[in-house]
Amino acid sequence: ARLRDALGMPVPPGVPDAFTEPVPDPLGDLVARFARTHGPFTTADVATRFGLGQAVAHDALKRLTAAGRVAEGEFRPGGHGSEWCDAEVLRRLRRRSLAAARREVEPVEPAVLGRFLPVWQGVGSRLRGPDAVLAVVEQLAGCAVPASALEPFILGSRLVDYQPAMLDELTSAGEVVWAGAGALPGSDGWITLHLADTAQLTLPDISDVDLTQRHEQILEVLSAGGGYFFRQLSDAIGSTDDGALVTALWDLAWAGHLTNDTIAPLRALSSGRGAHRPRRSTPRGRIGGRSGISRAALGRPAMPTRTGPPSVAGRWSMTPERETDPTRRAHATAEALLERHGVVTRGAVVSERTPGGFAAVYKVLAAFEQSGRCRRGYFVAGLGAAQFGITGAVDRLRAMTTDAAGSDPPIRSALVLAATDPANPFGAALSWPDRSDDTATSGHRPGRKAGAIVVLVDGTLALYVERGGRTLLTFTTDPLRIQPAVDALALAVRDGALGKLTVERADGEHILGSPLSAALEAAGFHATPRGLRLRA
Repeated sequence: ARLRDALGMPVPPGVPDAFTEPVPDPLGDLVARFARTHGPFTTADVATRFGLGQAVAHDALKRLTAAGRVAEGEFRPGGHGSEWCDAEVLRRLRRRSLAAARREVEPVEPAVLGRFLPVWQGVGSRLRGPDAVLAVVEQLAGCAVPASALEPFILGSRLVDYQPAMLDELTSAGEVVWAGAGALPGSDGWITLHLADTAQLTLPDISDVDLTQRHEQILEVLSAGGGYFFRQLSDAIGSTDDGALVTALWDLAWAGHLTNDTIAPLRALSSGRGAHRPRRSTPRGRIGGRSGISRAALGRPAMPTRTGPPSVAGRWSMTPERETDPTRRAHATAEALLERHGVVTRGAVVSERTPGGFAAVYKVLAAFEQSGRCRRGYFVAGLGAAQFGITGAVDRLRAMTTDAAGSDPPIRSALVLAATDPANPFGAALSWPDRSDDTATSGHRPGRKAGAIVVLVDGTLALYVERGGRTLLTFTTDPLRIQPAVDALALAVRDGALGKLTVERADGEHILGSPLSAALEAAGFHATPRGLRLRA
């Protein structure tokens, strides 16, 4: 009956009446049967099969699509134009393709991830200029790093000619927004960078802060919109105590309420006692408040300037409104993690303090896998099967294994990174490696702490430098790894990223006479009564 009523074919005599009764949509049934027994096809394929005009075949396919029985899209590599596929056939193809892709991927050793992640994030690349700064900000969007590490370590390691004016240009033009994500001891805190177009999706949640009357006055003035210089804000709320107003501004900034149109105040604040600055022998005066701002950073409170202290320069304003839809925020978070890490693991998600943890991100990544936007598999050995990677990242990860499998020994390349840098896989995707001695005897353990430094050699951890630089931990006894690591550390000091560095202890012992002292002296450190020192 379907062939008769849809195509006008005569029914042979003797066919039972049960097979010739009319049906509501004879042509739709024929096209649906064709779809069930074929892979992706075009409108022309259906028209040719049944001897129809393409307009008639297209109309039948549209009706099936509206009923959810056929899917429309571009399914085959190298295909041209719109294609059609039965919904169940498409689900079967996806399941089998995912299973085949998972079988193809053999896990790589963790050291390969240590080589891959810095390269994926552009550490040591030849990028330069404001456009490159914008690309780096896009990849780091929403990732919290110490303010004192942002320019000397995070941006400085990814850009050849980075200058502070480049980031200031982007923030003052409104293309980049920064926000605080919590205070740190001293005059430092966690900071996140965001593209202005997507900031509402990637901004961290506002932290709790005990609001005083001065805090509420600041928020009331700024909530009306616009940006205020420090003195304008001081006049608007009738404040005569610059020190108290500075402290209140930074309380709100670290909590995520306020931002500024330049990085200058962050730069001035963290240059005093930031986590990535050497500690001074003589403590500076302090002004009360949880932000712990030094008097040097605030200038001279007894003689207020017309524009205010350097630590509050620029125009202050409210951070953009956060997106209230949790689904959209989770979607943006998962996309940012894939863009930043290439291969996302549970440890990487946890290290970034992602809201909801890995469980919240897992649901979105699993949906990405079903739609073909990423792949799930056992990419890195020892990190579990719940790993999600972009196809290009997985291929690049595997290529690094191939490159390192030659007969010649690999070139010993060393990288100096902040321990909190997302390009450092240790303490995040990878656990801290075991040491030959008992770490408890030295009283020091590695961690992703603000102010700490790691030195990687060929993707493996060689040195860990505690905040302040007085204590080192070694994770290898191989001279071919130790010396490049120490040389890279000395180069970072000479370039000014670390300031003066005085090493007093290594692996729980005094540095003078230790096995590491010879390597440090060869790199340019010289002996002092306190230890081995190198100046910028």
